[in-house]
Amino acid sequence: MSKPMSKPLLATTVAAACALALPALAHGRQLTLTTQLKNYGGDGAYLAVYLTDSKGAYARTLWVAGGKAKFYKHLADWNRLSVGDTKRLAGVTGASVGAGRTLKVTADLADALIDAGYEIRIDAAAEDMRDSPSDIRVPLTTQNAGKPQTGKQYVQTLTYQLK
Repeated sequence: MSKPMSKPLLATTVAAACALALPALAHGRQLTLTTQLKNYGGDGAYLAVYLTDSKGAYARTLWVAGGKAKFYKHLADWNRLSVGDTKRLAGVTGASVGAGRTLKVTADLADALIDAGYEIRIDAAAEDMRDSPSDIRVPLTTQNAGKPQTGKQYVQTLTYQLK
């Protein structure tokens, strides 16, 4: 009959197993999004770039363009879905994006999000113009990488690369 493992030896074994497993779980890829806006003839647009899961539930904010929080209510889908995320704006905000201009955003994503039913969504709004919730929705797949996708109102194209 073998002796039970001592607690210090068991703790060391578990710690070593976790140290080997965690890098595999944390492995990720860099996502670079390039959003070209249409020349819609208005003021700079507020944009919320975010991820939703396969059921349409909010997963993560990637970027918010536009610095005045009082206008975030116009980014309706993102605002409604992300309201419970207290860190939704942590380090992911910048200036609004002018008509005809390009927004480029880079984020690190876990491999598990790619080809797993997640979507990249962008809500858009411009002062004195119609709001455009989910102006564009693109499945986050390796197949869509590098292929420009067309938006509904403000977004001319969204293209993303995975590295």
